[in-house]
Amino acid sequence: MENKKDMIHDTLDNLNMYVDLNPLFAKVVEFLQTHDLQSMPLGKTSICGEDLFVSIVDTQPKAQDEALLETHRKMVDIQVPISRSESHGYAPLSSLDNTTYNEQDDISFYTRPAQSFFTVYPGEFVIYFPHDAHAPAITPTVLRKAIFKVKNQKK
Repeated sequence: MENKKDMIHDTLDNLNMYVDLNPLFAKVVEFLQTHDLQSMPLGKTSICGEDLFVSIVDTQPKAQDEALLETHRKMVDIQVPISRSESHGYAPLSSLDNTTYNEQDDISFYTRPAQSFFTVYPGEFVIYFPHDAHAPAITPTVLRKAIFKVKNQKK
């Protein structure tokens, strides 16, 4: 039986407490200690090939009812808001109906609404595992954020 961890929401100061969950999480902590996310340009930066990279993105404003739940099979998301807070919707994958999976983009979208919502502030992060359906970037204005994509593996 696989030991599934639930979505994690905490402060960046505590990210090192979770490095045992995936061998690449330590590299994310190291990257955050040596890089200023606010000064990074938009786009993708490889940290460990395709197994670990970060994308700095500007997301468009989105209301709760516009935010689709999504999941990823191959990658774990570590999302960090940079410019402002953002709301996220959440639902466990087990509560959702099957949907089409886009293998190239490693993403599935769901039409069922999120079961709960919470806010992530600059200086915080959220980790989504493959069984965590999430609807990120619910915000009234453009949001700059970092999305670390970490290959799903156990330590």
